[in-house]
Amino acid sequence: MRKSYYINLAPLADLRNPETPAPVAADQSGRSTQNFLMEAIVRKGSEKRRATASGRDIYAITAPIVAEATERILDGRCKNLGTAAAGELFDARDFLESLSPEHLSFEIQ
Repeated sequence: MRKSYYINLAPLADLRNPETPAPVAADQSGRSTQNFLMEAIVRKGSEKRRATASGRDIYAITAPIVAEATERILDGRCKNLGTAAAGELFDARDFLESLSPEHLSFEIQ
């Protein structure tokens, strides 16, 4: 199976640049106006699935992700124990829905 990965390198360069200013809060929530979009396309033969996740201020979504994952681990809603990615521990759709619509918008096709 062939895998292809693409990433926009400009944001990574900004992160490494010490002269890049920190995001500025745009409202009372403290979140910036920066928007993000992640997309995954998976193909198997003629079958194709696509998932997108987007939102505002990607750094501000870190705390809700960590809090939701911690709650699920502590209350026993994880699939296995040990070191794993969130996608291995939890049902992806259910996890993403728990973050929507306040922190994240997503679509799975």
